Amino acid sequence: MKNECGLRCVRLDNVGVIKGSKQLIQDVSLELRCGKITAIIGANGAGKTTLLRAVLGDIKYTGEIDFTDHNSNTVSGIKIGYVPQKLNFDLSSPITVIDLFCSLKSKSPVFIFKKKQNVQVIKEKLAANGCSGLENRRLGELSGGELQRVMLALALNPIPDLLILDEPVSGVDAKGLGTFYKTVSELRKRYHMAIVLVSHDLPLVAKYADSVVLMGGKPLAIGTPAEVYNTEAFRQTFGSSFGGELL
Repeated sequence: MKNECGLRCVRLDNVGVIKGSKQLIQDVSLELRCGKITAIIGANGAGKTTLLRAVLGDIKYTGEIDFTDHNSNTVSGIKIGYVPQKLNFDLSSPITVIDLFCSLKSKSPVFIFKKKQNVQVIKEKLAANGCSGLENRRLGELSGGELQRVMLALALNPIPDLLILDEPVSGVDAKGLGTFYKTVSELRKRYHMAIVLVSHDLPLVAKYADSVVLMGGKPLAIGTPAEVYNTEAFRQTFGSSFGGELL
């Protein structure tokens, strides 16, 4: 059964970000709708991650970013899940997957004490996201795909209204790529959450995304994968014949 969140969409109106004297992004107006996967694509330096950071509230921006409910009322305090491009940590650290999760649930040092109730809930969360059996593995021992599944499970605890994925499968093999996108697609259907992701995996974006935003400092094209991939802006960014080969 689909569990609808209270959020209807995230609306961006003329959003821009300036760093020093440099305009990183400008004129961004779009909607990120619940129950939909919106992919942000573009060349390196096009402002994709900057846009995500603005939505997260991590950086100052101009314009408006509003979260609206099903009655079109502006709401605050929504739950946001976030999977970064890369998790920076000491590979030799003894911290395990269960330690990472428990550290967010307890004020006590997780190496000293873990509540059995928390451990059981975390195991269930991990199993539900294809991470069964990873709870006692050290983070440094995980493969790229395993680590990203763990980070996704962490971002879904609790279930968010908005899930933000910044190149979530960077360094993951082809099999792991397909598995990850299938999982994200199922999350959209199961929880009716808004999902926005930055991706360079254009064939998978074409297959799984509901809408695509092509960034080049500002939106160069917005629409379905077919609409965006057939634009001149897409051909100039990724090659003259690339779009037709992906659809």
